Amino acid sequence: MTVYIVGALVPIVFTLLLRSSKKVKKRGVPVDVGGEPGYTIRNSRFPSPVETSWEGISTLAELFEQACKQHADKPLLGTRKMILREVEVTEDGRSFEKVHLGDYEWLTYGKTFETVCDFASGLVQLGHKREERVAIFADTREEWFIALQSCFRLNVTVVTIYASLGEEALCHSLNETEVTTVICGNKELKKLVNISGQLDTVTRVICMDDEFPSSANSRWTISSFADVKSVGRASPVDADLPLSADVAVIMYTSGSTGLPKGVMMTHGNVLATVSAVMTIVPGLGSKDVYLAYLPLAHILELAAENLIPAVGGIIGYGTPLTLTDTSNKIKRGTKGDATVLSPTVMAAVPAILDRVRDGVRKKIDAKGGLAKKLFDLAYSRRLSAINGSWFGAWGLEKFLWDFLVFKKVRAVLGGRIRFLLSGGAPLSADTQRFINICLGAPIGQGYGLTETCAGATFSEVDDTSIGRVGSPLPCSFVKLVDWPEGGYLISDSPMPRGEIVVGGPSVTLGYFKNEEKTKEVYKVDERGMRWFYTGDVGQFHADGCLEIIDRKKDIVKLQHGEYVSLGKVEAALSISPYVDNIMLHADPFHSYCVALVVASQHAVEDWASKQGVAFTDFAELCEKEETIKEVLSSLVQIGKKARLEKFEIPAKIKLLSTPWTPESGLVTAALKIKREAIRKAFSEDLAKLYT
Repeated sequence: MTVYIVGALVPIVFTLLLRSSKKVKKRGVPVDVGGEPGYTIRNSRFPSPVETSWEGISTLAELFEQACKQHADKPLLGTRKMILREVEVTEDGRSFEKVHLGDYEWLTYGKTFETVCDFASGLVQLGHKREERVAIFADTREEWFIALQSCFRLNVTVVTIYASLGEEALCHSLNETEVTTVICGNKELKKLVNISGQLDTVTRVICMDDEFPSSANSRWTISSFADVKSVGRASPVDADLPLSADVAVIMYTSGSTGLPKGVMMTHGNVLATVSAVMTIVPGLGSKDVYLAYLPLAHILELAAENLIPAVGGIIGYGTPLTLTDTSNKIKRGTKGDATVLSPTVMAAVPAILDRVRDGVRKKIDAKGGLAKKLFDLAYSRRLSAINGSWFGAWGLEKFLWDFLVFKKVRAVLGGRIRFLLSGGAPLSADTQRFINICLGAPIGQGYGLTETCAGATFSEVDDTSIGRVGSPLPCSFVKLVDWPEGGYLISDSPMPRGEIVVGGPSVTLGYFKNEEKTKEVYKVDERGMRWFYTGDVGQFHADGCLEIIDRKKDIVKLQHGEYVSLGKVEAALSISPYVDNIMLHADPFHSYCVALVVASQHAVEDWASKQGVAFTDFAELCEKEETIKEVLSSLVQIGKKARLEKFEIPAKIKLLSTPWTPESGLVTAALKIKREAIRKAFSEDLAKLYT
């Protein structure tokens, strides 16, 4: 009997202690700074911004070399062996590439460093000079990482370009930075050939793949990655290591508002972010295995892949299309990257986590019956516990649900995930809770920008709140300044509100060859600290954690004077099961909003089959009046639940059957919507919604 009493009391006592600790824990505290007056918070554990966590290390090149010497015989980089590549044709005539991938093949730290030195020497032997720039234009893979570290050893600035970038933006990026050497894959080489006549300075192309068209362009010297390594191995060149203030990377943004801008990042900028994140992720070390699949042209992934070697971890490469056993490119019956690698740490953007959530729900709904009832019960019990109720599933009950229900879900990502880092866009509360419960791992939700080297805020592992992005990273001070036009002031009650301004060593130098825009959003105060004005609007909670509540550029004034924050509304409505993507549109000459909604095929077709709605294909189903009515009704209900005003909820919608992809030019490589491109592509549909 005593055992049962103890079992009942433990979760109650634990809950009370947890609630008590939440009241007193300060994650961020006010700090006195220079510059424009505002309300500024720093990380409570670090009185001044962190620049480096390693004594005597001031550049990424030094950090990588030190790691390779410390862990020379340990595996570092892993790539899966290609066993079979084939094309499957569906009944309606569409063809899809499927791959069967084998185990990971590994390069040790020592071998990786040797390869980096060989490739760096090869670059010099090809004729690349220190003052010239190299562009890396490829999907994430081990050659990308090796090329990056090779350039760092030569103090050569790397221009990073998304592999999905369109021809106009690609041409702009290469010409503006006067790149002379491009390192790319076979797929990207074909894109380069198409615009070769428009490229002013490119003279050398290095292809990461062994097979490529050697006669692609008579103006270029085209070499294979392997050949460059061989040349360098035969004629080694001494390193020309950079200083902290030297520009390591010119990172082109994904171009959500027009042509991409090149952000100049120094070694010191990136090192500050890497050092700060290391202090936040619990127990990060040599036992950790990291699954790398996000674009290395994104600062979140680039920082992560510089951090993992620094702590002695392992990096295994994958792709978004081969991530799980049910991913689009994985041949049926074979294993995805996560199953084979069994990572312990992953970075993700919300769109990827949303897909994981939707995939699990799709499987559960398809099973139905007892399996679905059991999952729903387990989920609701764990949700109660996470929300602080002592009547939720704790202790033994939690262990049983994990074993009986959630163990199978965790196997989707290899079964060993202990920490997820989410960034790049806001993560919905629904997805955050789903991942917390089903994967049993905390999500560190971060807020940062390319211009701050991803540095700004990061939620701590014991912070289970939703809708917030944590306290300032140890490398950053975060300030709110008044924005009276939008109605946000630091004197607001109960929380100070205003435009978010980030300061500290992770704030970058500015935009390449764009002094006007740099002066507009970058400021240096009287104490020498550099600040970046983000254009985002936030509020600070009492514990020093930041919440993003608005975006200056996304606000539209309607006909009767009401202000609508497009991004805020889209984030709220995107949790509808019927929504794969959404763009809200507001016209100053009308009193209501409309929306373009990319429908979730599984959810909409499932609804149609249950309602007995006949259709020949998905496009036809999306045109049906009853389908549009059902999706709009869902958006209205979710909008009301999120406490949106009536004028913020779309009065009419256009339902679209075709997904928005980076290839279509309607979303960026980071899967953020390109508002202007979508407006142009669907201008007639938007006009009809207002008739």
